Amino acid sequence: MVIVALDFENKEKALSFLKPFKEPMYVKVGMELFYSEGKEMIQEIKKMGHKIFLDLKMHDIPNTVSSCMKVLANLDVDMINLHAAGGIKMMHEALLALEEVKGKNRPLLIAVTQLTSTSQDVMNQELMIQGNLEEVVKHYALNAKKAGLDGVVCSPLEVQSIKKVCGKEFITVTPGIRPLSSNTDDQVRITTPTKAREIGCDYIVVGRPITKAPDPVKAYNDICYEFLGK
Repeated sequence: MVIVALDFENKEKALSFLKPFKEPMYVKVGMELFYSEGKEMIQEIKKMGHKIFLDLKMHDIPNTVSSCMKVLANLDVDMINLHAAGGIKMMHEALLALEEVKGKNRPLLIAVTQLTSTSQDVMNQELMIQGNLEEVVKHYALNAKKAGLDGVVCSPLEVQSIKKVCGKEFITVTPGIRPLSSNTDDQVRITTPTKAREIGCDYIVVGRPITKAPDPVKAYNDICYEFLGK
């Protein structure tokens, strides 16, 4: 599945971008758009028939995250995330909160491992997290699985090792996807849609290569073809 990142600052620009797309798709609403427009933006997108990954990357004490999840559960989104760095208890209580409100119809809950803008040096030197980046990501993924989550956000480069320890059904949502013709922007752990398919990514998140393209619909269809083979 290809998820389009709606990295726009307001509702007008987001809806203008979505208007030419005639078929339902999966979109990501991040902090910029959600903080600007709030739940009304979510409602507008759902009216258009699209699925929504609400990308707010929550990271706080377990009680606070749990309370926030109960609010977000009522927005009718399809996927929500939080930071795995918050620990197993925080992640598990977030899951329980979603289940309390939505039951079996809850959105998917996934955990961010390490941002795709984080390099080995940044993790070791700036964040003071020791060890190999891939091993740290794998450990965070295992914690998310222990907490009962559905999957993780990770770089495509770590998908195979995560699947190996967490199982094939454990979802991997991977930003850092760039066609060969695109600029890498601020991502450092990236790959192409074709390679993401070969690696076994479940969902890829693509923003600027689609949203900044001269013809976004064509760019989206081309990336879907590369990733899905159809």
